[in-house]
Amino acid sequence: MVKWPLCCCFLFLGLFACDSGKQQESQPLLYVPEGLEVSVWAESPLFFNPTNMDVDAKGRVWVTEAVNYRDFRNADGHKVQDKGDRVMILEDTNGDGKADTSKVFVQDTLLRSPLGIAVLGNQVVVSCSPNVIIYTDEDGDDLPDSKEVFLTGFGGKDHDHGLHAGQLGPDGKWYFITGNAGPHQVEGKDGWTLRSGSVYNEYTPYSTENIPSQISDDGEIYNGGLIIRINPDGTGMEVVSHNFRNAFEVAVDSYGNMWQSDNDDQTASCRTTWLMEGSDAGYFSEKGDRTWQADRRPGQSIAEAHWHQHDPGVLPVGDVYGAGSPTGMVRIEGDELGAQFRGLLLSADAGRNIVFGYAPEVEGAGYPLHNRQAFISSVDRDNTGYIWHQVEEDTRKWFRPSDVTIGTDGALFIADWYDPIVGGHQMRDKIGEGKIYRIVPKDKNLTLPKIDYSTTEGQLAALKNPAVHVRAFAMQKLKDQGAAVLPELQKVVQNEDNPFFRARAIWTLADMGAEGIHLILPLLEDANQEIVLTTLRALSAYAPERLLDEALGIAKESSPLIKRGLALLLRDEDWDKTSEIYGEIIEAYDGEDPWYRNALGIGMKDHAEAYYLANIATMDPAKWSPQIASLVWEWHPKVAVSALKARLENEDLAIEARDLALETLAFIFEKEAVEAVKKAAEKEGILGEKAQWWLQFRKYNEWSAFLQDWEAPIVLPDAQPDLLALKAQLKDSLTNLEQKQEVIAQLTESPEGRLHLVLMAAEGAFKNYNLDFSAVNKDEKRPSVLKLLRYYFGEDTAMDEKEILSLGKDPVAGKVKAIQNCAACHKVANSGNEIGPDLSRIGQKMDYPTLVNAIVQPDAAVGFGSEAYLIALKNGAVLLGLLQSSGPVVTVLDFQGQRHVLPAELVLTRKQLPISLMPGPKEMDLKAQDIADIAAFLIQSHTSN
Repeated sequence: MVKWPLCCCFLFLGLFACDSGKQQESQPLLYVPEGLEVSVWAESPLFFNPTNMDVDAKGRVWVTEAVNYRDFRNADGHKVQDKGDRVMILEDTNGDGKADTSKVFVQDTLLRSPLGIAVLGNQVVVSCSPNVIIYTDEDGDDLPDSKEVFLTGFGGKDHDHGLHAGQLGPDGKWYFITGNAGPHQVEGKDGWTLRSGSVYNEYTPYSTENIPSQISDDGEIYNGGLIIRINPDGTGMEVVSHNFRNAFEVAVDSYGNMWQSDNDDQTASCRTTWLMEGSDAGYFSEKGDRTWQADRRPGQSIAEAHWHQHDPGVLPVGDVYGAGSPTGMVRIEGDELGAQFRGLLLSADAGRNIVFGYAPEVEGAGYPLHNRQAFISSVDRDNTGYIWHQVEEDTRKWFRPSDVTIGTDGALFIADWYDPIVGGHQMRDKIGEGKIYRIVPKDKNLTLPKIDYSTTEGQLAALKNPAVHVRAFAMQKLKDQGAAVLPELQKVVQNEDNPFFRARAIWTLADMGAEGIHLILPLLEDANQEIVLTTLRALSAYAPERLLDEALGIAKESSPLIKRGLALLLRDEDWDKTSEIYGEIIEAYDGEDPWYRNALGIGMKDHAEAYYLANIATMDPAKWSPQIASLVWEWHPKVAVSALKARLENEDLAIEARDLALETLAFIFEKEAVEAVKKAAEKEGILGEKAQWWLQFRKYNEWSAFLQDWEAPIVLPDAQPDLLALKAQLKDSLTNLEQKQEVIAQLTESPEGRLHLVLMAAEGAFKNYNLDFSAVNKDEKRPSVLKLLRYYFGEDTAMDEKEILSLGKDPVAGKVKAIQNCAACHKVANSGNEIGPDLSRIGQKMDYPTLVNAIVQPDAAVGFGSEAYLIALKNGAVLLGLLQSSGPVVTVLDFQGQRHVLPAELVLTRKQLPISLMPGPKEMDLKAQDIADIAAFLIQSHTSN
């Protein structure tokens, strides 16, 4: 048998099934910082499969369960809740530091794998695609008396990339975050409708086609995952950041900062990011119609391309920390765990068995998050070379933190999904096991405070509480009191040394009318720039006219952080009132700060051309400062084309300056820009080569209308008119069974014909006919195609995993086999391609049995963004591969690694397949010993080749 490279081996790794097991008792429960201790606060059967948590005023922990998670892929004997998933209430009634009771608050058929919960007073807000549901307990019996579908229309039902948790921000508005499993079509109570999509599609029983470039009611295009902000009454919906992959949770701190961590396409590019309002986080192309792979430029690293970090208008990425599966987030704002932990941003990652800690520090206009630390983990250290599973089935790695939250006493709670696997569409645990850990100081006894919302004293105490929604509800209660509490809130602002407490009081005062606004105005001169920024945000939310009054003076005197904040806060104001303010902000730009530049891009989106014409157009382009060139790149206004062309052609300028002009032109979708780049492409040298690349790239997307007569060196697959004729005959209702059988035999004779048969089978063309396909795969040598033929035309190719796991392993032999079979698509032992994930770090996500399962059962979970398609062209050719862009241009990365960029009019039809491209062992002619050796090598390859 001919051996083909395993081009798609491990390309679609996700979650895979294996035996459940108990955590090794000889190991510490968790590794925690010096001075802290950890205990198991609750575990199954008090609850099952925890996804998200919140804490109420009584100190009880509320948990959403996802027992029914993706039943269509987890039906093999795992626990099921026939009446729907549940919301549980857990409580430590005797104060011994461990939950001893649990009760069901609600079980609802509308709840299928809920991923978010917020408890605010007597309201319980549950996020579960397609709905945000508000349950209200009117009589305090811990059972809902009413249920309201607050919002509906989110994509991603029973999907990791659907709707996640909501948080009530300090501005009194809800923030909800959703992943990129669209389409999302959500209507607010005032009729304003969000329409969002992308090119991302994944086959599930509930999915509908995700369509990019949809226009919301504000006229904007929002892509992928996003955050909406909305009033508690359901009005005033707005998108505050978008174009994520699958950010699991947004944490809004008391200053009003938004923080999130976002998953990657298994490229070791997960990120933790501080978000700016109005930002595009850069996962898809600007209109959501292309993946990062389709947009990757020559010389770009995967991480740079993955988050479009060299595209204007894209948010700086923050901390790219490698492989992982990020989940819950929270910021510690109190001193209960110790003063040294105040301000720490916690980001859980289930794939890495860890809760990262960041101490956000201002750098220029933003927060780069350079100081990541392993705050809590189930292993003793976290670094890129550490093997987290030194022995088989290392149950330390079954710690899967799905959420992290803070109790009313300041204790830290970590929900543990507890499973051998993570990331993707499956779970392996059959019994719904889960844990909640509690982390407290060693030398301090934390006790639950008695929260009393009925008195001013109680409300002020609750305002300072570490539990997010306990303090949020206190803010509501204080506002209800009105002027009577103004002096008390003023004391908090003036006397507290904890700036988070001061910030909460600022927000509360700002929403209490003119008197409250008057009390916060002096804080515009506070020594703490984050307090100043909080005050500006509060003025923007509740007294925008006062913000305008103060803005010019502040813009002249303040720090880059404050100037950046003003650039964002004033973006919707009248340009006649803000042009001088923006002029001051622009004057202070240093030409390098990426947050400052991006904020000016966001803030001046509608006014950049006006500013350019008034202030830059009359300048000699050759004398532009680096600051001006950088801002013109960020804005890329069409009125700048002539100046950019002059800079591109000016050989006296540095090559870097000319290259920046070329790149700026490439993002201006006007004929004049195209002509300038065409002229540059006629020149020899590096700029000519880059211009040629831009023309080839843009011909099939934003410049297609201008380059119809320009011939790009695109090679189409060979035309197959004879196959089209045979296919038409096979579909003809007048063709009898004998004739159909003969046509099948003819199609079987050619590699392209067999793909046509697979496409027809996927479309259901043969379901009403009794036809013989027994010979369809006898001559097939392409592993991925052979797998498809066996799937659609019947042949069991299962292997016995237990046999493989029982074998001895030879990693040295495994290295040779891995390079032979995997390197065509993957980095293996410092060689190979980057079509699929880098396998040199695969051990950070999987242990040995899980990796074996991934090889043996490649369809158990298809990795997000790695869904297989059959694309039939009008010339009779058929492509099998990954769909990387959709819309006017279709980009397909075929299963042999060739990228095809095609005008959409050349495509006849496309079909998403329910299985992956990754061949199984039988298709690769891999024996049990081969799999054992390959898996053993891949597990250890990142430390010893």
